[in-house]
Amino acid sequence: MNTLNRLSVLIVDDNVHMIHIVRTMLRGFGIVHTFEARDPAEGLNIAREDAIDIVILDYQMDLLDGLEFTRMIRTAKDSHNRFVPIILLTAYTERSRIARARDAGVTEICAKPINAIELYRKISACINDPRPFVKTKNFFGPDRRRRSHQGYSGEERRTSVLAEKPEPELEDARAAGL
Repeated sequence: MNTLNRLSVLIVDDNVHMIHIVRTMLRGFGIVHTFEARDPAEGLNIAREDAIDIVILDYQMDLLDGLEFTRMIRTAKDSHNRFVPIILLTAYTERSRIARARDAGVTEICAKPINAIELYRKISACINDPRPFVKTKNFFGPDRRRRSHQGYSGEERRTSVLAEKPEPELEDARAAGL
């Protein structure tokens, strides 16, 4: 049984063609509940009003770029989607841009041109291997580290400042294998 059909995905991209490509890939994975936004402001409204399981977001857009959108989602006190996994689509894969995306709170990055296998891997990573959220004085988002460094035990060690748990709906989704 395909459990991906229970996911709700928000696609935010100012390119209608890219939205169509991503939506087609998602349908191929069995994901049928999609929301689409052609600009970040519309995407923020959808994220505030609807329960979203994953956001797929373009890096380069007018008005707000993908990183500003991510920061707004992560810092919105009234949002029930602060913990939502965010997959950033980008043609800009320079190390400095990847680091800025990570520091903004992006969960996964998918390089353009995207393909179904890579997008599926990123979605699977968000579902099957979710990273804990951390909160420091300068950051809120998924743990930026992929590896555990057991030797560090300073006062800013992220495992000592783990953020509050996600809402029960997210816990229920994770327990159900989503």
